[in-house]
Amino acid sequence: MDKNNNKKSLDKSDYIDLRVVIAKLWQRKWLFVKVWTATFILSCIYILPQPREYVTSLTLAPEMGSQQTGGSLSSIASSFGFDLGSMQSEDAFYPELYPDVMSTNEFLTGLLYTDVKSIEGEIDTTYLCYLMKYQKKNPITFPFRWCRGMLSKMLEDDAATVTQPGARINPRRLSKNEDNIMALVRENVMCDVDTKTDIITITVKDQDPQICVTIADTACAQLQEFITQYRTKKATKDMEYYKQLMDSAKQEYDRSVKEYSRYCDAHQNIILQAYVSERDELENTMQTKLNTYNAMHTQYQAAKAKVQERTPAFTMLKSASVPIKPASPKRMIFVATMLFLAFFVTCGWIFRNDIKAQLLGTGDDTTYNNPTD
Repeated sequence: MDKNNNKKSLDKSDYIDLRVVIAKLWQRKWLFVKVWTATFILSCIYILPQPREYVTSLTLAPEMGSQQTGGSLSSIASSFGFDLGSMQSEDAFYPELYPDVMSTNEFLTGLLYTDVKSIEGEIDTTYLCYLMKYQKKNPITFPFRWCRGMLSKMLEDDAATVTQPGARINPRRLSKNEDNIMALVRENVMCDVDTKTDIITITVKDQDPQICVTIADTACAQLQEFITQYRTKKATKDMEYYKQLMDSAKQEYDRSVKEYSRYCDAHQNIILQAYVSERDELENTMQTKLNTYNAMHTQYQAAKAKVQERTPAFTMLKSASVPIKPASPKRMIFVATMLFLAFFVTCGWIFRNDIKAQLLGTGDDTTYNNPTD
């Protein structure tokens, strides 16, 4: 009998009577009104001055280094995220490495000196100058940014500025401010590669929609140039080598022609066999030089064709367009989230004593249990 009573008492304390909870919350409805009003006002004060940011993207399909083989096996592997085509390709620079390339200091430095112009035309400068001087900040956060800046100046050893007038950033040796600029560009310029299709997506975020498009196009052009240089590097070196040999053979041939012509002009109407033999020897030498030049010229033309063969073709699937609507911040979502959090924090504050008593197993827990059962 006692066991049943204890079980019944335990069952009563293991559930929450929502009617009692709702009734207690309704009694404190004016507290919710005050909290929601204050939360709404503070959220609007913070989020409304927050600078708007725009996002644009483009998609690019590069030509692979070799034909992908494998048939249905490659298709099945692609569905599981494995790219058999890149494994079979002779090209060691896989598309999955493109995001790593775009995040390097050398690549980002090229973007910083791109000429940009705002959509209103008020700003016409380099991307580096735009990031340093024309970035909008939320005035509400100025005290926090000022305190953080003062603390950074007190702690940092390198007090150098980003660059001196006319100087360029050294990607191998960055100051503190330059590293912050690079981190901002990495956050604004992103690259993603689909492992199944090798489609490259470049996404750019910025406060001005026109600058978004400019940086996206520049990043795409730089990536294409980098890929092209990598794919044609060996063939280009071979072409330059054969060009040097061809130029050298051409000079030797021209020198031999001049020497042969000069000898013939100086020994006209001479029938001595010694002079005839020497003339024939010079003619044979000239012909040998000509054959060498023709061979090197053929090799050079073949190397040029190899460079053209190795040059990849890029297909622009979706070009960057000027965004119309800002992508962030989502003001309504932010305010709604703050109101939602304020509701739960207020509920926790109202039931703080009951929650504490329930966790510790002491005190009256009639708030959660139905006293009429």
